[in-house]
Amino acid sequence: MANIQETIAKQFAEAAFTEGDQLLVNIPDAKWHDLARFLKETPELSFDYLVAIVGMDWTDEFGCIYYLTSTKYNTHISVRVATADRENPMLHSVTDLWAVAGIYEREVYDFFGIVFIGNPDMRRLFLRNDWVGFPFRKDYDTDPEVNPVRLDHEAVEDTTVTYVEDETGKVVKKDVTIFEPNDFVVNIGPQHPATHGVLRLRTAVDGETIKKIDLYLGYIHRGIEKLCEGLGYPQTLHFTDRLDYLSAMNNRHCLCLCIEKALGLEVPRRAQVIRVMMDELMRISSHLLFIGTFCMDLGATTMLFYALRERETILDILEKTCGARMTFNYNCIGGVIADLDENFVADVKKFIEIMPKAIKEYNKIFTGNVIAHNRMDGVGVLSKEDAVSYGVTGPSGRASGWACDTRKTNPYGIYSELEFDEIVRPEGDSMARYKVRIAEIEQSVRILEQLVDNIPDGEICAKVPKIVKLPEGHWFQQVETARGAFGVFIESKGGTSPTRMKFNSPGFCLAGAIDHLTRGAKIADLITIGGSLDYVVPDIDR
Repeated sequence: MANIQETIAKQFAEAAFTEGDQLLVNIPDAKWHDLARFLKETPELSFDYLVAIVGMDWTDEFGCIYYLTSTKYNTHISVRVATADRENPMLHSVTDLWAVAGIYEREVYDFFGIVFIGNPDMRRLFLRNDWVGFPFRKDYDTDPEVNPVRLDHEAVEDTTVTYVEDETGKVVKKDVTIFEPNDFVVNIGPQHPATHGVLRLRTAVDGETIKKIDLYLGYIHRGIEKLCEGLGYPQTLHFTDRLDYLSAMNNRHCLCLCIEKALGLEVPRRAQVIRVMMDELMRISSHLLFIGTFCMDLGATTMLFYALRERETILDILEKTCGARMTFNYNCIGGVIADLDENFVADVKKFIEIMPKAIKEYNKIFTGNVIAHNRMDGVGVLSKEDAVSYGVTGPSGRASGWACDTRKTNPYGIYSELEFDEIVRPEGDSMARYKVRIAEIEQSVRILEQLVDNIPDGEICAKVPKIVKLPEGHWFQQVETARGAFGVFIESKGGTSPTRMKFNSPGFCLAGAIDHLTRGAKIADLITIGGSLDYVVPDIDR
């Protein structure tokens, strides 16, 4: 960390540094783009992965905290950029350096009203274009009369705006056309079975060939991050089960870890082992549902029934301990809320026994099928460089050759003690994304085999104060969900509620890469590509 700080300080005298679990660099906006380019392109730094952009209202300033990672050195850094102009807040865009910044910056603009100079598309992302105000501002007017419930359809606009600097340095607003005048545009969604939720893809086609996709989000946006600002920390936990509900255990584990990091809380060994076992059962369950629904999208309905057969076994195991089959609400601050069911070990052992045979059946029925290969081989190819630039993590990133498994790169819980392989493939196509998930099921079973007979006795939860107060500061934590790296950011002023809580979901980045992945593909391939990404819409529409 000292070397990184010294390297930056030599080039940027304006930079100020704050030590923490990772180095925080404070930089004026006028120097931010130069610093960003320096961080990415300097060989000894190589911060090529933009993990997150967290929009902030510090009352006296607006701004963002940028989290960056070097995939080459596995080093991490954060950058704070702010503006004191509350009437017309502007920051410089970094979309030319990291592709994922485009959708991240639009999200910040939507909720905070910060305009990013150089971003080619400064429209709202989740809220209607006629929404009044910016909800994440501390002075936002919450009067329902300001934004009444609207039952009319939102008008579709084929133009957006961008803000650029002219030769004198003055910021100029320009209109930009989204589609060409003669483009034939069709709607895929928001009501379409293959979108796996209320996701709308306005798609320009030339015959059967996709030219461009304009992504529309927000149909089930619930304002979860804003709601968290008015709740106590234990109350925020239940939201995590309602984001990517197919990674509910993993999501909740992440938020608990972030709060526990802030509190300096040590989780009992038994609880740590239980958490990991639940995470891996959750991962297998999610991958099984992916296999079934993905194959069904491609016409192989038989696979749905085979995959659900094993998934039901997992849900039965989870239900016996948690009392639920979907929103489990199991992890808590300091551990887990209830001990394992008395038959848990026996049930897991039975499940471990059946999975190898089941995977052989999946491969026989679908993986080797000639039609599957014709539909998936070479379809939706994503290079390793583009996966990193678009922030595509999880199985989709690893299918492009990027070793990005958080359990390996930044181990948490007891993952550093376990033996399992990170599944990485070079092809980057839809078939590779499918095969990675098949192989990851095998590795999750391998983890369960190591733990099922080695669950220690002891407490299932640490002693936690009845009223949870976090000290002043900010923290960021990531875990590996079934879809990729899920992150939680918390900023606290020392009270019982967060000043800012940000959920950085992998599905958001997956959706942001759809346009890039589908250009030049056939319209029928859109179903294949979207299905292979395995995004979950509530994970996007937080």
